[in-house]
Amino acid sequence: MSIQVVRAHLAKHPAPAALDAQRDQYDKAERFFKVPSDVAVEPLNVGTLTAEWLRPAGARPDVTVLYLHGGGYAIGSVKSHRHLAAAIAKASGARALLIDYRRAPENPFPAAVEDAVAGYRWLLEQGQTPGRIVVAGDSAGGGLTVATLLALRDAGATLPAAGVCISPWVDLACSGQSYQTKAASDPIVTRDGVGRMASWYLAGADPRTPLASPLYADLHGLPALLIHVGGDEVLLDDARQLAARARAAGVEATLDVWPEMIHVWHWFLGMLDEAQRAVDGIGEFVRSATSLMTAPTRGSA
Repeated sequence: MSIQVVRAHLAKHPAPAALDAQRDQYDKAERFFKVPSDVAVEPLNVGTLTAEWLRPAGARPDVTVLYLHGGGYAIGSVKSHRHLAAAIAKASGARALLIDYRRAPENPFPAAVEDAVAGYRWLLEQGQTPGRIVVAGDSAGGGLTVATLLALRDAGATLPAAGVCISPWVDLACSGQSYQTKAASDPIVTRDGVGRMASWYLAGADPRTPLASPLYADLHGLPALLIHVGGDEVLLDDARQLAARARAAGVEATLDVWPEMIHVWHWFLGMLDEAQRAVDGIGEFVRSATSLMTAPTRGSA
C-alpha cells in the first residue's frame, strides 16, 4: 500500500483532545496491528516496570533490542508498540525487551530516563553482554534512546553496541525550521501538540537540558547510531541536527531520510510497504552492530 492510504486513514481518525482519550486511541493499535504469529509475547516485571519479552522463533537469546516506545513522553505503551518492537526483533534475529516507562505529566523528567537506564541495567543483571544490546526507540523514544546512552556514559557504565532512533524528538525547545516548513505535510505531529507534551514532561525544567533534549548534549563517546526520519515530517531537522552533532563529536551516525514518509511510518506495518523495508533496514543494522553479519549493511531510502 502507499503513503496516501496511510494519510487517508489518519484523516479519518484524528487524535482526540483529552490526554486519556489519546492514550486509549493509541493503545487500540494492538487490535489492528498484530504481532507476527512466530513471535512469542511474555509479560514480565522489570523491577517496578511492566514489560514484555518479544521472542521471535529462532532468535538469538544473547542479543536484545531494548525498545523505548514513542508518544511524546505522555502516551504510548507496550500495547501501542508491541507490533513494531516485535517486527524489529524478528528482522534483527534477536529478542526485544519492551518496557512501559513512567509517563508525563504524572511522572515528569527525568522519570523516563531513569526507567530506561534501569531497563538496561536489568538486562546486564540477567547476564546480557553490553555488546549484544541495541537500544532503539521512536519519536520521544528515539530521543530517550540517546538520553539513555548519555546517562549510561556519564555514569561510567559499559555502553551497548548501538542505538536506533526512529523519527527522534531530541529538541524539546522545538526550534527546528522544519516545524514550519513541514507543518503542512505532517499529518501527525504539530508544534502546538509537541509543545504541550514538552511542558508536561519538563515540568518547568529548561527545554535545553541535555538529558531531556539530547540535541544540546555533548555526544562524544556514544556508540554508533542509525537515524531514520521521513522527508515530510516536522521532526526532520531534529534528526538532521542530531546526526550532524553526533558526527562532529566523533560518533558514527547513519542518517536515512525517506522521501514522502511521515512520522514513524514504521508503525504502519501491513499498511505501508516502506514500513517493512525500514524495519528490515533496522534489522540489518542491529545484526551488524552485534556482529551477527560478516559485513555491515544499512537500510535504504
